[in-house]
Amino acid sequence: MANPVRIGVSGALGRMGRAVAAVVRAEPGASLGPLADRPDRAGEAIEGAKLASFDELLAGSDVIVDFSTPAASLALARAAAQRGGPALVVGTTGLSPEEVSWLDEASERTAIVRSGNYSLGLNVLLGLVEQAARALQARDWDIEVSESHHRRKVDAPSGTALMLGEAAARGREVSLAQVAIRARDGVTGPRPEGGIGFSVVRGGGIIGEHAVSFAAEEEIITLAHSARDRGLFARGAVAAALWAAGRPPGLYDMMDVLGFREAR
Repeated sequence: MANPVRIGVSGALGRMGRAVAAVVRAEPGASLGPLADRPDRAGEAIEGAKLASFDELLAGSDVIVDFSTPAASLALARAAAQRGGPALVVGTTGLSPEEVSWLDEASERTAIVRSGNYSLGLNVLLGLVEQAARALQARDWDIEVSESHHRRKVDAPSGTALMLGEAAARGREVSLAQVAIRARDGVTGPRPEGGIGFSVVRGGGIIGEHAVSFAAEEEIITLAHSARDRGLFARGAVAAALWAAGRPPGLYDMMDVLGFREAR
């Protein structure tokens, strides 16, 4: 019988980090590896264990699930690349284009799964949005991406909302950076043809609500996803970690994990 995959957690004091640890403990094919958070918290007690140092996290894991900060994720990726492992599952959002390119570079030395959302349902929604955008012409159909999250979320639009915008842009064979409408205030004038708009709500304890509306003069189509329990993201991240264990270096996403792409 194969040994359980040792899954470490970066950002272990956060809500997602705690949820991931709980899922790993209940997963027969995995064992919980080191738990780490900010460097100054190493050695502190956490659920019957102690927070690990950065080096202990790297040395004691086959795969690390990371829901932390952009700076911490990049430091982790660089260190893992220098060691040639472990594999990483990165769920951190708010990464700049330059930071994403640094993750790309690190993936040349170790396997990295990166996604703005680890929900199976949401990843199916991405495919539907791309297909709808391909079928509905920009001159007749406006696209709006709306998202709502809890008051503690620090980046906007959410990583998931941007993924949905990217899916719509792919469907229309355009660059999201060129057509995104990220803010509206004051007298904005008429909506530009082909624009992909974003709207954001932050409040209370909302886990995650995302919707993409295709609006024509006579009708509106809305595709939506609602997260009811944070555990669904943790379960997806752990599934990605089990998939990533032993994979060759490369940058992967949930389309790879779910088998929606041909094997690389």
